[in-house]
Amino acid sequence: QVQLVESGGGLVQAGGSLRLSCAASGTIYSSNTMGWYRQAPGKERELVATISRAGPTNYADSVGGRFTISRDNAKNTAFLQMNSLKPEDTAVYFCNLRTRRLFNGREYDYWGQGTQVTVSS
Repeated sequence: QVQLVESGGGLVQAGGSLRLSCAASGTIYSSNTMGWYRQAPGKERELVATISRAGPTNYADSVGGRFTISRDNAKNTAFLQMNSLKPEDTAVYFCNLRTRRLFNGREYDYWGQGTQVTVSS
């Protein structure tokens, strides 16, 4: 049983910043990747950023270097620092945890409830 709890969303003006947090609880396997995805009205959910336990990261081109993902392995928590926010960043942001069982290679995905980020012009 894994649960992800997100926080940090809200309303901010264009050019402002927000810091999202995602705390994972339950049985967390050491082989895992945490990430952030977002879904805007009328659009499909898209990748924002991911980070492995060892540190390598992956970002969507749309964030243009404005966002930084990080994690605290001891607390099983991921963060997303969002700077220079734009109205097009407005979306529901979801935390994701993907774990891999080394004995059979199967992966499992877990999702948070989502947190609303709204950027005004």
